[in-house]
Amino acid sequence: QVHLVESGGGLVQAGGSLRLSCAASGSIFKTNAMGWYRHAPGRQRELVATITSGGSTNLADSVKGRFTISSNNAKNTVYLGMNSLKPKETAIYSCWGNMYSLQYGSREYWGQGTQVTVTS
Repeated sequence: QVHLVESGGGLVQAGGSLRLSCAASGSIFKTNAMGWYRHAPGRQRELVATITSGGSTNLADSVKGRFTISSNNAKNTVYLGMNSLKPKETAIYSCWGNMYSLQYGSREYWGQGTQVTVTS
């Protein structure tokens, strides 16, 4: 199996910054892509950013220019740098990964999520 563990969430004032990390472990033969989604109360889960093993990134329009996604393929780790945070971005941020293992083939995996709270 594959496990994703997030860290770095917390409480920050509007306009502040946070950096999230997510480390994948387990029977990983190849990481195809990793990324971040967020789920705010009363709203649907939405994609924040993804990055492929080749380094191609995709960011939601609402975070472009403020958030950056990066990864360390050797460590199966993905990072999300968040600047100029807004109160409406308060949500649970979950790590996502598409990994290939010899036992299960390509599958999607999710972390438990980390709370990000932005106060006004």
